[in-house]
Amino acid sequence: MSLVADRVKRSGKAKPGEASTGDARRDRWRKHRVERRAEFVEAALRALDEHGPELAMEDVAVAAGVTKPVLYRHFEDKADLYVALGQRGTEILFSKLVPAINAELAPVPRIRMALDSFFTVIEEHPNLYRLLARGTFTEKPADSDFVAEDKELIATALTALLGDYMRMLGMDSGAAEPWAYGIVGMVQNTGEWWLERRSMGRDSVVEYLTQIIWAAIDGLTRQQGVVIDPNLPLEENKVIKLRAAEAEEDSDAG
Repeated sequence: MSLVADRVKRSGKAKPGEASTGDARRDRWRKHRVERRAEFVEAALRALDEHGPELAMEDVAVAAGVTKPVLYRHFEDKADLYVALGQRGTEILFSKLVPAINAELAPVPRIRMALDSFFTVIEEHPNLYRLLARGTFTEKPADSDFVAEDKELIATALTALLGDYMRMLGMDSGAAEPWAYGIVGMVQNTGEWWLERRSMGRDSVVEYLTQIIWAAIDGLTRQQGVVIDPNLPLEENKVIKLRAAEAEEDSDAG
């Protein structure tokens, strides 16, 4: 089971793309509930912007323009809302990150674009990231760690991507996995530092990380006698497909 499918199971809510039940009235009602739930999640994002990670259900209800009883018709409790926000956070991140990683660009611009997509997301939704990254949310389900799960998804996909390139260049791909996890961990830790300190602009921190990552790649490939022009696209554009995106597509096709 993919991580995203597991999240849906934890939340106990149907996904928009689930197959029809054959009962048109029931299907319309379910679609309405899914749409209303999505609207309330967007309201929760607005409430997060205003109130921070310690927001209350009442804050969400006010942002949505409904009463708390109406809100509780769509969320079992605050933990259920937390799961929905985690799912939405993953959607937002992957919608920007996957196209950036898979862009048909030269190596350095491609790295820069991927990093910029991550920092753009946490800059636009800082309180959502803080909510999901911190362990202080008392109502969150014990098995819900969306930041760690997303990190695992990205590192796994990046391992495959780096491995493909290393094999294409005639290199031993055994280093792909530690490279991937090292890069993802460095970017995440730097992002958390930047989000709290803001001692430099987003473009600056993205550029620093771009040069650090490229220097590591360039150094290793040169040790193997492979020289890559950082400003020319590689002969073949290897791409990744995160399991999260695959789960969404499978559900839409259902």
